[in-house]
Amino acid sequence: MPKKREYTDDYPEKTLYLPGPTEVRDDVTDAMAQPMFGHRMDRMTDLYTTIVEDTKEFLGTDNDVIVLTASGTEFWEATTLNLVDEDMLVATCGSFSERQANVAERLGKNVDRLEYEWGEAVKPEDVRAALEESDKTYDAVGTVMNETSTGVRNPIEEIGDLLADYPDTLFIVDAISCLGGDFIDIEEHNIDAIFTSTQKAFAMPPGLAVCAVSDDAYEREANSESASWYGGFQRCIDYYDRKGQTHSTPAIPIMLAYRKQMKHMLDEGHEARDQRHREMAEYTREWANEHFDVFPEEGYESQTVTCVENAQGIDVAATIDAVSEEYDFVFSNGYGSELGEKTFRIGHMGEHDVESIKALTDAIEDVADL
Repeated sequence: MPKKREYTDDYPEKTLYLPGPTEVRDDVTDAMAQPMFGHRMDRMTDLYTTIVEDTKEFLGTDNDVIVLTASGTEFWEATTLNLVDEDMLVATCGSFSERQANVAERLGKNVDRLEYEWGEAVKPEDVRAALEESDKTYDAVGTVMNETSTGVRNPIEEIGDLLADYPDTLFIVDAISCLGGDFIDIEEHNIDAIFTSTQKAFAMPPGLAVCAVSDDAYEREANSESASWYGGFQRCIDYYDRKGQTHSTPAIPIMLAYRKQMKHMLDEGHEARDQRHREMAEYTREWANEHFDVFPEEGYESQTVTCVENAQGIDVAATIDAVSEEYDFVFSNGYGSELGEKTFRIGHMGEHDVESIKALTDAIEDVADL
């Protein structure tokens, strides 16, 4: 059992190159330091309607958007409870996609897995075959867009396109570690629920989860006998339509930060933000291939997180500690016991650019004597 370790508030400032949380602008953190106000005041309506409508504009979607005080994990539960009556197909290719399947099972759903080795990507033709060969009509297909544990970016667009042939099967996408840094046309590719967390590519403080919800997803839940209470689509969206607020008490300071950062994101534009993230990803992969190797399957590499295969056999933990101590840069080891020393991960998301990523890779080269 851990003992109390007093928070002393005198820690050295570190630059974060993690798969989240990531760097946050000073004016965004400053936005949180405003006098408190009530979450049923007109000021809250101004704040919440601003962030919801700005998010829809940034994402280029007419779908409803929910911004909920929670981590993205909440929408694993909520989307399953809201949209899955009995049967769900989940494609698993790493720790977080496997966790999506585990959550659905914990909630009492019948889950069929379409399983891949870690590092491999989900193939649309396999999804179609699973749908065709099953004697079930799945309520939903669940897929992680960006598998944070392995650095795989799954072909969500192609999977969504084929699901147009299965109108009774809704499409649930976990985009927690990429939305806002990897462009996707939500309506064009038949995505019924796509969600993220603010501390990733949105480059905001942790504490809020965002979900875009299609009309079909809303109607599915509205016609079901049970759904999530806290993350229920109907409950959240109807309250917003009536009041312009959240149905439960929100984390107001983080929403103030959200408002400020979303204005920055709108100024940059979704396509320009996508291009900047693509350039960071390309640089990081080139560097990794020069000095190590890239872990994910070729052609399916993430645009926001590079998982580097430790082909040189460096001491990953010691290198992370040394880079943190000498340069005040923090990056991540591989995820879990299987990949902890076999890989390491560089988060190139949010407000980073190629020059800031190069500062990290130069530090790694120095410390690891590459």
